[in-house]
Amino acid sequence: MQQASSVTFRFAAPHDAHAVRTIEFEAGQRFVSVGMAGIADALPMEVDLVNRKIAAQQIVVAVAAGETCVGFVMFEPQATRLYVQELDVLTAYAGQRIGAALIEQVAQLARAREMTQLTLSTFREVPWNAPYYRRLGFRDIEEAELDAALIERRDAHIARGLDESKRVFMRRDLA
Repeated sequence: MQQASSVTFRFAAPHDAHAVRTIEFEAGQRFVSVGMAGIADALPMEVDLVNRKIAAQQIVVAVAAGETCVGFVMFEPQATRLYVQELDVLTAYAGQRIGAALIEQVAQLARAREMTQLTLSTFREVPWNAPYYRRLGFRDIEEAELDAALIERRDAHIARGLDESKRVFMRRDLA
């Protein structure tokens, strides 16, 4: 993993599970400001899930001074790509391009595995969601372009009660 300014990046370790859940919860609070209190009220991921993702090396953390986790990206392999499941950075560290650096960490992992793209699903209009990812080189995936894995992901979102009409799948091709 690499270093960017005073923040370093590494795979999450078992002792990071609590920090990952705390970061996720704090990041969710931002959704109150865009009228999405349901997201803010959601509980953080189950610790068992976080521990499984850590064991599988599918979470990269951003670490500031004193080994403080300030952000993370969680992903999973899907055939020829990595699917970005979640990206969160503590509000106190916003604006330092930590999220962009975490996405680049995942892009490097994908390239090392000879994968050709990153994909994700996010809210269309939330400023720190789809508009942010477009600035990082992602483009919208049209409905007709969704493959079986992404359709399955969309169906899982609907089953969880997410309004898919407000969401968009995106991809970033890797050189």
